[in-house]
Amino acid sequence: MREEIDLIAVDDGVEVYLEDTGPPQAPAILVLHGGPGGSSYALREGLEEYLEGFRVLYLDQRGGGRSPALPEEPGLFTLDALVGDLFHLRDHLGLDTWTLLGHGFGGLLALEYARRSPETTQGLVLINPWTNFPWLAAQLYRASQELLGFSDVQVEEPQDGTRLLQEAFAQVEPKAAFDKLLFPSLHSRMEYEWMAEGATVVGADTPGRMFVLNGLWRLDYTPFLLEVHTPTAVLVGALDASSYPEAQTVADLVGGRLEVIEGAGHYPWIDQPYAFAEALQNALYNAP
Repeated sequence: MREEIDLIAVDDGVEVYLEDTGPPQAPAILVLHGGPGGSSYALREGLEEYLEGFRVLYLDQRGGGRSPALPEEPGLFTLDALVGDLFHLRDHLGLDTWTLLGHGFGGLLALEYARRSPETTQGLVLINPWTNFPWLAAQLYRASQELLGFSDVQVEEPQDGTRLLQEAFAQVEPKAAFDKLLFPSLHSRMEYEWMAEGATVVGADTPGRMFVLNGLWRLDYTPFLLEVHTPTAVLVGALDASSYPEAQTVADLVGGRLEVIEGAGHYPWIDQPYAFAEALQNALYNAP
């Protein structure tokens, strides 16, 4: 299979790591990993077999993964900056249109790019998207309390989830709270971590820290969803409490199709590979 690996200049002093795979004349799909930060490595490991026949672009977003490190300057890590990189990348590749496949935080980038440039966005596939961070903060707080032995915890969604997270993470490790939301079983978590261990270069956590400084946990993208008019499919694991049922709101407001994958968490290709394969094929080949 064709594969080209390169660092692409997208801004003054900013380069991003890109794996360009598959037939060059085939319809292009840009894969946007979660985070902020992280890498596309685990997504390629998990999704590659489902995307055969497409030209698939695996991007490590600025400052994360295998992309060159950047200074800890909040202005370098904004939604505007990351989406601007996508415009530069498409120009560099000479693509008229592409489909954006976003996972978690990557779904937010896909939506904002499509909002700004519907004419170049053929379609959106959002897998367990994160768009409402105050809601996610409330979910993490609830998870932290359940880990401490409290059940039926009632917590209202705040306008700013920062304080709620500070309380949650003062009592439990952040990873433990996230794991409770993302993984339906210990086997699921272990398989993902085994897969992710292959990414020996994980980069610094600068993107995540800078986004927090920029007010990530105040960001609720919901009002902007009505401005997205691109054909959209939302795939969500029924057991992913970091995205479901909030993903229903995303699908409703963009006029897209929601497919709930029973028995799956944040990485549905791990938990329910056959159901995920069917849902992804429907998303790629059937207009919502």
